[in-house]
Amino acid sequence: MESLTVVIPVFNEEENIQPLTERLEESLRGGPGEVEILFVDDGSTDGTIEALREARRRDPRIRIARFRSNLGQTAAMAAGFRLARGQAVVTLDGDLQNDPAEIPRLVKMLDEWDAVCGIRLQRRDGWWKRASSRIANAYRNWMTGDDVVDTGCTLKAFRRECVERLEIYNGLHRFLPTLLKMRGYRVIQVPVSHYPRRAGKTKYGTWGRLIKGLGDVRAVRWMKKNRIDFESALELDEDPAPASLETAPLRAHVSGKTVPSPYL
Repeated sequence: MESLTVVIPVFNEEENIQPLTERLEESLRGGPGEVEILFVDDGSTDGTIEALREARRRDPRIRIARFRSNLGQTAAMAAGFRLARGQAVVTLDGDLQNDPAEIPRLVKMLDEWDAVCGIRLQRRDGWWKRASSRIANAYRNWMTGDDVVDTGCTLKAFRRECVERLEIYNGLHRFLPTLLKMRGYRVIQVPVSHYPRRAGKTKYGTWGRLIKGLGDVRAVRWMKKNRIDFESALELDEDPAPASLETAPLRAHVSGKTVPSPYL
C-alpha cells in the first residue's frame, strides 16, 4: 500500500494523546508510504482538543476532525472513513490498549486480504468485561451465522474501497467484519496484543451496551437474511447496436422535474 490513514476516535482522552502520538511516530517511522494520522474528537469536554492541536504542531501528519457534540464511536469511525485519504485505513483506539506497533504488520496483510481484524490476546480488562464480551460474541455469531472472534477489538486494517462507501448505523461498527463479508470482501482475523488502560476511564457501560447490542444483532441478522445477491445471477443482454446517449438520452427525476442525465 502506497499510503495509509490511521483513524483514531477519541472522547475525553486528554492524558493519552501525547504518549499515543509519540508511540505512533515511533511505530510508523519508515512505514508504508505516505502516512496521515486522523483523530476524530467525538465532542470531548476535557482538554483533548488542545492536546491534539499541540500534537499536530509536533507532527504535521496529524489531522483533526471534531464533532460539536458526542455522537458515539460509530459516527467517529464513519467520519474517519469518509475523510481518509490513504489507500489503506487502520482503526485504532485512543487509550493505548492497542499497540500502534502492530499497524505495519496488518497493513502488509492487505496485499492478500481486503480486511484484517484483530483478536485481542490476553485481554487486560476486568473479568466482568471479558466475560460479558465473550458471551456477546457467542450470541452475535449464533444469531448471524458468523465466526468473528472479537468484535470489540478496534484494531483493524482495511483497503479503502471496503469502507469509503459503506453505510453504517449507530452501533454497527462492531459488525464491520460481517458487513464486509456480506459484500464479498476477503476478511481474516489475526491475534494482536492488548494492554491495560494507562489513563482516563472507559466510556462504555456493560448493561447499556448489552441492551443496544441485542437490537443491533437482530438488525444484522435481518440484513443477512434479506440481502438480495443479484450480482451472481445478473447477465447483461446487450443490443448489438445500442443507441448512443446523444440519440437516446436517459432521464432522471429530480424534485418532480425530469432532467437529462448521462449517468444513469
